[in-house]
Amino acid sequence: MVTNDIAGQRLVKQQIAGAVHRTPGRVVASLGAMQAQDHPGALWSIGLRLAGATEADVQQAVAERSIVRTWPMRGTLHIVAAADVRWMLELLTPRIIAGSASRVKDLELNDAIFARCGKLFVKALQGGKQLTCDEMHAVLERARISTASQRGYHILWRLAQERVICFGAHEGKQATFALLDEWVPQAKSLEREQALAELALRYFTSHGPATVPDYIGWSGLKAAEARAGLAAVSSQLVKETIEGKVYWMSPERTVGREIASTIYLLPGFDEFMLGYKDRSAALDGRHAQKIIPGNNGMFMPTIVKGGRVVGTWKRAFKKNAVVVTPSFFTAARPVEMKALAVAAERYGKFLGMAVVVQAG
Repeated sequence: MVTNDIAGQRLVKQQIAGAVHRTPGRVVASLGAMQAQDHPGALWSIGLRLAGATEADVQQAVAERSIVRTWPMRGTLHIVAAADVRWMLELLTPRIIAGSASRVKDLELNDAIFARCGKLFVKALQGGKQLTCDEMHAVLERARISTASQRGYHILWRLAQERVICFGAHEGKQATFALLDEWVPQAKSLEREQALAELALRYFTSHGPATVPDYIGWSGLKAAEARAGLAAVSSQLVKETIEGKVYWMSPERTVGREIASTIYLLPGFDEFMLGYKDRSAALDGRHAQKIIPGNNGMFMPTIVKGGRVVGTWKRAFKKNAVVVTPSFFTAARPVEMKALAVAAERYGKFLGMAVVVQAG
């Protein structure tokens, strides 16, 4: 394998090129976790990995509790399979919580306040109730616990990582929260060594070819923990040195012929970009600032062809249509615009809307 093959392999392993699974739950489980700060984008990340899926199908998977949105790794929102949510939180969040000590102090919070908030949330949510963020804040304010200056957000963040709450189903455009024990009561725990091994296997089989630094950056684990998990499953993977870097991946290496000519419209926080510390296999460094335009952590939606990012795109809603506006890094040829129209049409079908491609 050469460097140019890496991104193509990732398109296949991440199921962007060639859907393997038939349900949102199986897609999410196979990838381990999928970044989900931008909720509509996260739904599309799942949908583009399924044949013929609609946004309603993915939302239904949330409502049916086969996938769950919470903060399992790096203090960042992800969607994970319901069966995996507990062991992932147990494995990954203690380090995040410990690292937030100075922020907790700045917000004038402490363990006693978090414990009290947890009791208030249990009382408010028990019996299968779901409350919006504003309603959760109101529960705290009525108990004279201030939610100002990001205190409310941090309390929700902390209690989710302590496995008290998780996100429920959306009410329109509003996210809701539920009790984790009630929302996914069958979520299992794993022994630490087993959890380290399972997470490493999920990552390298779905994200490979990938390096250990890629995995550490994705998981937030310490280097020793990441290497221990990899060592436990290395017999199920293959290792290859490419231009001086050691990559790990599943043994199967199939790249479909359609990858070279097919265009994919990826949301901004898709795993194809966010799943790696080194993104050079897919993204030319000269264009990096176009994908990450500021220091606010935002990632632009990308146009991908042949495993390479060749541009960005935006969406806008107009009456009953979604308007897709592409911005290619270099002038697009007619054949590329035709391929983009096909990708845009697929996105429109996912949303259940007509689609209009508008020149950038």
